[in-house]
Order: sequence, then C-alpha cells, then structure tokens
Amino acid sequence: MEERFVAMPAEAPPGAPAIEAEGEAGPLSDPRTLQILATEHWALLAGRSLVYNEAFSRAGMFLSFLSATLVALGLIATVAGFNDGFLMIAAVLLAIDVFIGFASLGRIASASAEDIRFLQGMNRIRHAYVEMVPGTAPYFMSGHHDDPETVISMYGPVLTTPWRQMVHGFTTTPGMIGVITCAVAAALGAVLVMLTTHEPPLAGIVGVIAFIVLNAALIAMVSGNIRRFWSGMEMLFPRDTNKS
Repeated sequence: MEERFVAMPAEAPPGAPAIEAEGEAGPLSDPRTLQILATEHWALLAGRSLVYNEAFSRAGMFLSFLSATLVALGLIATVAGFNDGFLMIAAVLLAIDVFIGFASLGRIASASAEDIRFLQGMNRIRHAYVEMVPGTAPYFMSGHHDDPETVISMYGPVLTTPWRQMVHGFTTTPGMIGVITCAVAAALGAVLVMLTTHEPPLAGIVGVIAFIVLNAALIAMVSGNIRRFWSGMEMLFPRDTNKS
C-alpha cells in the first residue's frame, strides 16, 4: 500500500494558540497552502517597501524644509541684519520646523514598528516552510521563529549592552531625525531667550541645556515605547533557547 507523507507541524510553545487542523492531515498538507503562503510573503514584502519609502520620504521632507529655512534666514540676515524682526521671523520658521521634525519622527517610528511586524509575519511563513519540508531549515539565512531576538536579527547582530544599543540608535533614521529636531528646538529656545533678554551668553546656555534635556527626554520616551512594543508582540513560534 502506498504511504502518504505528511509534514507534521512543530510542537507549539506553551501558551501559544493552537493551530486547528483540517482533517487528519492538517492545513500544511493541502496543495494550495504553498501558493497561499507565497502570496502572503510577497504581500508582506510589498508592505515593507511601502513603509521604507514613506520613512525615507518623511525624513527627506523634513530635511528639505530645514534647509530652506536656513537659506531663507541667511538671506534675511544679509538684508535686514540680526535685529528683533529677524529673531521673530527665525522663531516662527524654527517653530514650524520643530513641528515638522517631531511629526516626521513619530511617523518614522510607526513605520519602523510596522516593518518589524512585517518581518515577524515573514518569519512565521518561513516556519511553515520548515514544517512542510523540515530539511530546508539550514538553507534559510533569515530566521523562522517569531520571537523579538530572531526578528531583529534581520537587521544585523543583536546588540546586548544598553550602551551599544543607544549608540546604534543614533545611527538609525529615527535617531538621526530625533537629534536634528532636538537641535532645532534648542535653537528655537535660544532665539526666544535672545528676543526677550538680548543676552547672547544666556541664550547660548539655554540652547545647550535645552538640547541635552530634549535628547534625554526623547531617549527615555523611545526606550519606553520600545519596551512596550516588544512586550506586546504575540509569539506563535518562539525560538527554543534551551537547545544548543
């Protein structure tokens, strides 16, 4: 009698929702499953492309506005000089740039979270591939588990120390835009102090302090958001850390 090969799904981790079987063979034995998974895989890739393009366009839009502001302020200063009128115009333009910067930063952070979700979805699909053909696991450069460490390993080696994580964060697009936006906000604070007191040393001190405080607050807020994001991720196929 001809024997039928059935790919048995991997044992679900404790607490993970059970995957309902279709008949006795399970859903992965259906010949339509591979096409469905491949279609979903391409849809996730398209989603990643969209969020990447939006993140880069938002960052480029902010930098374009900021560059135009600096050029305009330079032309105004050349004609009118550094008087109160110039400071008022600078305050208005810098305030607009600060708004655009923080709005862009918020959307870029959301796009990054969406990208991680898409990566997690693709890892789940790879897990299904491995369940269908277990011998294919060594040939995947990408992971086939959906725990946070496996998902973010797509971006490179996982950084374990907080200091290295913070330094790496400044090299990312959200980190770069965040630092620039804090610098613009600090410059706005210095301009407002200069406009009210006409004391350049005091304005400089306020600008430096504002830059440090804003960066510290931004780092604390982002760190909290990252912790909440990871804790809220649902894991169906986490990596077994007990295996060597």
